Amino acid sequence: MSNQTFTIELLPANQGDAIWVEYGKKSDRRRMMIDGGPIDAWPDIETRLMKLKEGDKRVELAVITHVDTDHIEGMIRMFAEKRQKWPIAPEDIWFNGYRHMKESAVLGGREGDFLSALLHHRAFDKWNKKFGNQAVAADPSRDLPIVELEGGMKITLLSPSPAKLKSMANKWIKDSAKHNLKPGDLEKAWEQFLGYTKLHPDEGILGGPGEMDEEVRKQLKADQSAANGSSIAFLAEYGGKSCLFLADAHHSVITAAIKKLIPPGETRLKVDAVKVSHHGSRNNISKAMMELIDARHFLISSSGAKHNHPDEATVKAIIQGSLQDPVIWFNYSSEQTLIWKKKPDVSLRKYKAKYPPKGKSGVTIDLFKVYK
Repeated sequence: MSNQTFTIELLPANQGDAIWVEYGKKSDRRRMMIDGGPIDAWPDIETRLMKLKEGDKRVELAVITHVDTDHIEGMIRMFAEKRQKWPIAPEDIWFNGYRHMKESAVLGGREGDFLSALLHHRAFDKWNKKFGNQAVAADPSRDLPIVELEGGMKITLLSPSPAKLKSMANKWIKDSAKHNLKPGDLEKAWEQFLGYTKLHPDEGILGGPGEMDEEVRKQLKADQSAANGSSIAFLAEYGGKSCLFLADAHHSVITAAIKKLIPPGETRLKVDAVKVSHHGSRNNISKAMMELIDARHFLISSSGAKHNHPDEATVKAIIQGSLQDPVIWFNYSSEQTLIWKKKPDVSLRKYKAKYPPKGKSGVTIDLFKVYK
């Protein structure tokens, strides 16, 4: 039995993402948090965080992958508290705000400026610390950035690229203008946040291996969302175990980055798990990407309540495109996920579907455990 741990919890974040990671020796666990879900999921997420004991709230890294509300609102709600009241104590907070991207003319929308204002007032010293307080980005013309966290976790950044950050500019300008904000005006954003009660602490709720079915391929279209394209995505490695955390990233960026990581003489990047991009949307997966990955476990975060994720085409693409017989993990037992309890299509290859315990939401995988 291993003395090490690398667990990934897909918290019940409704249609969004909130991921809790623990790694290290069992006597010295380290932690990461990735996104905080939409505001209506915050009570459940907060309950999980409040399990941390007083004096043991350290988190090596908190990542806000991008500005979509189903990823960012819970983090805004958490950071809206006075710093001494935060349920976690992050050593580093990764989030790309206007102050990091202005050299590339990349601007931020209302929620982005809200969070930027909070970090500016609450935790400027922890903001993108491992990147010298600059943008968290991976230039495709250079080697992928690598960050070592305390406790032995290695993070290799895959996304966003500078080009994807630039594509955010027009969207962010228009969104800020709708709310009478100038992008990057943190004092004005702070004033607006103070009057925006929904996010305040005391008000509101808060075929075979390598093959892909032609029908599935026809349904997979490229995701053009600028916000999703700006997602912070990375490979996390600890103790010989690994997971690709893909946020809502575009498959074209991920594909290009993965190619850089494949060892000489190999054709695929071997990892233990993949947190599937964009809640299993058909727009964020491709045959080319699947042909570069050798993984057994695929993790999908979505209740299906909005947007009907995961798309059937995506799950089929995972099953048919995997090199191994895949294990697919769902953090909700929903109409969209339960169809995979039994094969909906007899032509599909062998796979397994994992769900939360009966009557509950959220699911946990331990990469050091052998799943039959």
